[in-house]
Amino acid sequence: MKKIALYILVLVLAVAAWLGWQVFGPTVNAPEGQYLYIKTGADYNQVMSQLQEEKIIKGTRVFEFLADRVHYSEHVKAGRYYIKDGMSIYNLLHMLKGGRQTPVKLVINKLRTKEDLAQKIGLHFECDSLQVIQFLNSNDSLQSFQLDSHTVMTAVIPNTYLLNWNGSFKKLFTRLHSEHKKFWNETRLQKAADKNMRPSQVYSMASIVEEETNKKSDKGLIASVYINRIKQGMKLDADPTVKYAMRNFGLKRILFGHLQYPSVYNTYQQKGLPPGPICTPSIETIDAVLNAPETNYIFFVAKPDFNGYSNFAATYDEHLLYAKQYRDALDELIRNKAAAKQ
Repeated sequence: MKKIALYILVLVLAVAAWLGWQVFGPTVNAPEGQYLYIKTGADYNQVMSQLQEEKIIKGTRVFEFLADRVHYSEHVKAGRYYIKDGMSIYNLLHMLKGGRQTPVKLVINKLRTKEDLAQKIGLHFECDSLQVIQFLNSNDSLQSFQLDSHTVMTAVIPNTYLLNWNGSFKKLFTRLHSEHKKFWNETRLQKAADKNMRPSQVYSMASIVEEETNKKSDKGLIASVYINRIKQGMKLDADPTVKYAMRNFGLKRILFGHLQYPSVYNTYQQKGLPPGPICTPSIETIDAVLNAPETNYIFFVAKPDFNGYSNFAATYDEHLLYAKQYRDALDELIRNKAAAKQ
């Protein structure tokens, strides 16, 4: 009897150890890319199929046994879940039921068009690029945000965001818009008001400045030029707006024919700021516009040494002198390059 009792005890311990290993042991395999993506609306059976198809679990019995005990089928949560190779089924199920997904790091730098944003979102989130562009172009969708299809990109402040993978673009955009409202704090709002500008106008001007230069010390001065032109009722005559209007961002030299391109974004044709931004300007550039010094500058042109900085002028005669210096230097550079090829 003692031997039988001992045998049974050993058997029970062995079974318990096996069950413990199955539940708490490192039996989970990481899928390709390390993440399990559960789509919005997916049910328990679909999750089970994914776990098998992606070979995250070897068998389903243990998972189903535990899932039944914690009523996981009633608590399936969509999301992007990081699966660590060698984690336990217990921890896997605990993570999935709790909806403890890993957010996506969305880095927004300079984007030129709504299509650029749609492509970026479509690559990294559940909503596809078509849904994004439809939302961005829908005035009805944007009305609740006090935006329209032209001004919508002013809500996108270049930064790094941690956002959940799943859900509609409206949900994601709501988060971006909330960060936009935080950005426009009392200090920035007051600075914009002091320049008789709305935040959206500051953003649009900053987008032009962003395309004009990457030199920090020139940004505020260029902004002052455009502010002065607006005050004097002049057209902005900003070359980057022509490139944006034509969707030809590779143009090196703006010719007379380009200036005639018909568009509400072409500031050689239209007075004032364009109806929306021509890119997503950096926070540094937005602040440069807000902090732009008061000057009497009306013109600027690149310096002839091609160092990226500009010469600024208050009179047209002075501007013509600087412009000639630049054109002469550019012509010489072209001649030298042509001679070097011979």
